Amino acid sequence: MGEQVFLVTGASRGIGAATARMASARGYRVVLAARAASSTARLAAELGGPDRAWSASCDVTRYEQVAGLVQRVEEQWGRLDVVFANAGASVVTSFTAEDGAPPAEWGDMVLTNVCGPAFTARAAMPALTRHGGHLVLTGSAAGRGVRPGSLYAATKWAVTGLAQAIRAECVGTGVRVTLVQPGLTDTGGIPASRAADPKLAPEDVARAVLYAVEQPPTVDVNEILVRPVGQDAHR
Repeated sequence: MGEQVFLVTGASRGIGAATARMASARGYRVVLAARAASSTARLAAELGGPDRAWSASCDVTRYEQVAGLVQRVEEQWGRLDVVFANAGASVVTSFTAEDGAPPAEWGDMVLTNVCGPAFTARAAMPALTRHGGHLVLTGSAAGRGVRPGSLYAATKWAVTGLAQAIRAECVGTGVRVTLVQPGLTDTGGIPASRAADPKLAPEDVARAVLYAVEQPPTVDVNEILVRPVGQDAHR
């Protein structure tokens, strides 16, 4: 049947890149998706080049691009076993003050964080059903509690509900669905106000992803919440 294939969106840096490296080390062929394929070209070469890893241009806010990528993966490698819907965006927001990004910049974050994983799930589900695959979504610890003024947190609340809705619909298909909810992670985009807070490394989150993926096919790890030691649960 060939080697298993692991598709990662948002693979150019941070959690996506760390997970791709870890999956490759476990023997998966990996597909590195990002808005610009050039941003993952070096990583693809590091992981073995076109026979083991390839970079792909894919804007997850465009359903036709995600669907086209899934089709290409099956055509080229004959299967798709794990899809990690990890692409995300974050801007600082406020509903009562002029702090943070202006509202004109909020839309891309909402589309990326909510429509992105929804489109990825819809596009990948036929292939995952055919191959008894696994869908993993990147949520956030921020999607579990109130964060004053944070539209980002609200988008991650949406991902929490999305994962539950997908899992409920997948009953009987053999597809596993896992929501990974990291705490503050050092991905290079941490606000200055939280620079001194405890942080996870991207590799810490990647290990959580691979933990869920590597369970026996009869085990579905529904949710993983992972925070750095000492992180305030309300931040």
